[in-house]
Amino acid sequence: MALRDFGVLVLVCLLWASNNIVSKYAVSHLDAPPLFYAALRFGVVALAVFPWLFPMPRPRWRLIVVALLMGGGNFALLFLGLKTATPSAAAVVGQLGVPITTLLSVMMLGERIRWRRGLGIALTMAGALAVMWDPGGFALSTGLLFVVGSAFTGSLGAVMMKQMEGVKPLQFQAWVGLASLVPLLGLSAIFEPGQVQAGLDAGWPFLAAVVYSGLVVSVGAHTLYYALVQRYEANLISPLTLMTPLATIALGVALLGDPFGPRMALGTAVALAGVLIIALRPNQVAPLLLAIRNRAQ
Repeated sequence: MALRDFGVLVLVCLLWASNNIVSKYAVSHLDAPPLFYAALRFGVVALAVFPWLFPMPRPRWRLIVVALLMGGGNFALLFLGLKTATPSAAAVVGQLGVPITTLLSVMMLGERIRWRRGLGIALTMAGALAVMWDPGGFALSTGLLFVVGSAFTGSLGAVMMKQMEGVKPLQFQAWVGLASLVPLLGLSAIFEPGQVQAGLDAGWPFLAAVVYSGLVVSVGAHTLYYALVQRYEANLISPLTLMTPLATIALGVALLGDPFGPRMALGTAVALAGVLIIALRPNQVAPLLLAIRNRAQ
């Protein structure tokens, strides 16, 4: 990989990682309603890439389902999780999406798991469990449960997307934004009364977070990433995107004071080693999911 392109990939990973911090700040420190925040983010995305909306790819029902899983469902659960979970823990636990995708690809795409990928799955799950473990016993926080749910919805969407053909990246972004906007606004109206006033009370930092998350991270970093994918094989690019959770942890510790002790360090190392093993083994979906999971965060 050319040094310039590697620098672009580092920038992309830093933008994805910074989105974890920005989102945590919005839903936790600014006390913005998570579903409302997710809805506005997708509104920005839909508006920015609206010219690529048509023609609508087929089958239409699968496109809508995939868009909801990888968009509204994935992000809404992630933002709900970040309300109480730290970005560092969420970045590690979110890597569970990779082994989940591998297992789903066995059931839905007929892939086979050999011992190396099986080892990768075991390591990733062990590392994530180490991060969730409390010294007084296993105590999975509600926030991290939402992150696990986010990992599952993104994984299911990735496998279903693999069964589609001819969907261009910006076209998919447009449908993710449009398909996610209306349901999230409806759910926010039901479960987050006073959400508009809460957003207004949060002021310009909330608006800046929405624009940054939707325009700079989702659209900008996404476009740069797919330009790299067109030049290099996905199995080369995807393992390098593990810089994203590492950068998220570093930013979380430096900017938000996330706790990072020996247990967190060990769990992170074990989980990312497992993800790396899975990513380096030939398979249909893991490279796609790594991009999705990291971009989502």
